[in-house]
Amino acid sequence: MPRLALLAAALAFAAPSPAAAQGWYAKAVKGVTAAVEPAEARPGQTVTFTLTVELNEGYFTYPLSQPEKAAAGFVNTLTFPAPSADVPVVFVGTARDADKLPTKAEPDLGVTALRYCPGKVTYTRTAVVSPAATPGAVTVSPASFKMSVCDATNCFPAKAVTAAATLKV
Repeated sequence: MPRLALLAAALAFAAPSPAAAQGWYAKAVKGVTAAVEPAEARPGQTVTFTLTVELNEGYFTYPLSQPEKAAAGFVNTLTFPAPSADVPVVFVGTARDADKLPTKAEPDLGVTALRYCPGKVTYTRTAVVSPAATPGAVTVSPASFKMSVCDATNCFPAKAVTAAATLKV
């Protein structure tokens, strides 16, 4: 229970003023893009979906998972659509973070290694082109991506962000 009180106090302290909360995304985020490699594939072929976030200097975001249970709330969420006739690819496995991310200690929260992502970060997930995919250009996108961004003094409210890639079947 003391950890929850510390976390609540830390989040209250880190919460931006209403004026600062407005427009944070435009100041912090250079871009969010998606891609599929290879960009052309046959039904049944394996491809890799990538979602890349590029931040301006002084801002950072979080990975999709944290190694420490106490840091579990400091993540971005990336979900993918379930297989269906409307989805051109079948996502397999789990989404992955970049291999090496910097860490910092947050002793007040009981965290010894909080992973974070400054600059540019890419999340990936393997997919297989659906046997039912329509030939031609199709759109591949996650079901949702919710991203948190912080600077040295504030963590801004999580924002739902869209990104889609084109795949030629």
